[in-house]
Amino acid sequence: MSILGIGRAAQGVGQAVAEVSEVFTVNKTKAEMATQARYQAALAQAGAEFNQNPVGWFDRFVNGLNRLPRPMMALSTIGLFAYAMSDPEGFAVRMQGLAYVPEPLWWLLGAVVSFYFGARELNYFRGYRANIPAAPPVVAPQVQAPTSDNPALAAWKAARTD
Repeated sequence: MSILGIGRAAQGVGQAVAEVSEVFTVNKTKAEMATQARYQAALAQAGAEFNQNPVGWFDRFVNGLNRLPRPMMALSTIGLFAYAMSDPEGFAVRMQGLAYVPEPLWWLLGAVVSFYFGARELNYFRGYRANIPAAPPVVAPQVQAPTSDNPALAAWKAARTD
């Protein structure tokens, strides 16, 4: 068996060991490549948002309305705290008024808000998964036999093949 044959056999054993070891531990190179691919996909998706064709005034208006609920809810909650500090009596009266709201109406409000944000999150999650490209294949480096301009080595190889 030649030296090159032993080298190829050793390389095959090494690849087999690497494949078996990936069953027990994460291949960090592949994991980092997948993370990089996800990051690049997220950047491409964010960039594509700004490269859309110009839309009409109605589309811009509806896009603006679609972006209002979360900031309005956050600012309204902060506004409630400000209102409670500035007019405690008026705030107490309004909170007592909320106590008269029937419980099924609170459940309905909770369901509407939950489904709105849940459906929105699910839509973005599905879109995110659909736009992730497959991780690029990992190519093992090819091991080449070293070349040499050594005349003694060339003579020895020529003598062995004869």
